[in-house]
Amino acid sequence: MSKQLHVTMDRTSPVPLYHQLAEQLSAAIEEGRLQPGDPFENELSLAERLDLSRPTVRRAIAELVNRGLLVRRRGVGTTVASKAIHRKAELTSLYEDLVASGKRPQTTVIDYRTDIADPSAAEKLGLPASAKLLFVERLRSTDGVPMALMRNWLPFGESVLPRSLLGERSLYAVLRDNGVRPSIGHQIIGARRPTSRERQLLDLRAGDPLLTMSRVAFDAAGKPVEFGDHCYRWDQYFFDITVHEH
Repeated sequence: MSKQLHVTMDRTSPVPLYHQLAEQLSAAIEEGRLQPGDPFENELSLAERLDLSRPTVRRAIAELVNRGLLVRRRGVGTTVASKAIHRKAELTSLYEDLVASGKRPQTTVIDYRTDIADPSAAEKLGLPASAKLLFVERLRSTDGVPMALMRNWLPFGESVLPRSLLGERSLYAVLRDNGVRPSIGHQIIGARRPTSRERQLLDLRAGDPLLTMSRVAFDAAGKPVEFGDHCYRWDQYFFDITVHEH
């Protein structure tokens, strides 16, 4: 059941009513009066209770969705979003980042194929176009909300990266346990529109963008050990990057 928050509207103020509402609801979330995963009062109920028009309430809710404070999910309704994960520009895995932030990540292995040929991935790994690679696709979620769709190509066989462990641990942890140690990575961060499949898997609405990150990881000797092409929900993820003056 959704919690009804006390909200005061000042109709004599020059501040638009939708913005007054959005600011008070935002404060309730940031102060912890509404917790991640809590159901949010529906638009009609909120409009009637505060004697506001539905377009006014709709605009306030849309503003909170755009800020990443609320999430609309099919079949569930509007809920308070999980705190977004801020990913630092370091060679860590999403699994490790989530655990470090106190989350409990869940991983579904969607695809796992050995001995596939992918000329583009092979080039990234410094291998001939005909080289056989291991391909893994995983969906990572936290608190029941899908966060990332991750595709990885590796120049290793099933013995180094067994499928049974990928649903329980991070890819990098499994690699390290098998003597493969990613030490440095080159990554490209961007954004794009999702495909229909990505939209479905990540529970996105029409028009929602994706954050993207592609990365080639190298071991201490400079040998490529992994190529990843990942995409993230825009409202659940950020990259933190520190730049230095030369």
